[in-house]
Amino acid sequence: MPKKYVVELTEVQRKCCVDLIRAGQTPARSIMHAQVLLKADSGPHGPGWTDEAIAQAFEISTVTVANIRKTMVGEGLEAALQHYRSGQRHYAHKLDGHHEAHLIALACTEPPEGHVRWSLRLLAGRMVELGYVDALSHATVGNVLKKTTCSPGAGSNGASRQPRMPAS
Repeated sequence: MPKKYVVELTEVQRKCCVDLIRAGQTPARSIMHAQVLLKADSGPHGPGWTDEAIAQAFEISTVTVANIRKTMVGEGLEAALQHYRSGQRHYAHKLDGHHEAHLIALACTEPPEGHVRWSLRLLAGRMVELGYVDALSHATVGNVLKKTTCSPGAGSNGASRQPRMPAS
């Protein structure tokens, strides 16, 4: 089966990998990734080993080899040498500051008829009904309200709607 992601290192990239391995000052995983890339190199100066041979030589899985290969082709050498790429994930926030303010204000109002207090799902549904967002998860509502001091279910006077236990 032909490889989907074929690694062909340039002379500069090969030198970078070799220097990284020889320096000994980088994390072990980065060194291992550099070694994998050097063996996977299908260019004119590379050995072009199979994933199975690389996996056996470095005692890793073929999936790891394929992932390193994929990262190299898709994101470049720098990304392939890093084991953890936490900066790559960017999630768009469903609510901006303006919408968060509306949500907090809504949570501090009287709950709908038939409910003792606002639930996270009720708040999410009302934000959709009011047209602030097209869809909203109750977990997102909880995360927004966790950052505030407003208590869902508290009326305008701040009193809790929980029934009080009689004093004994």
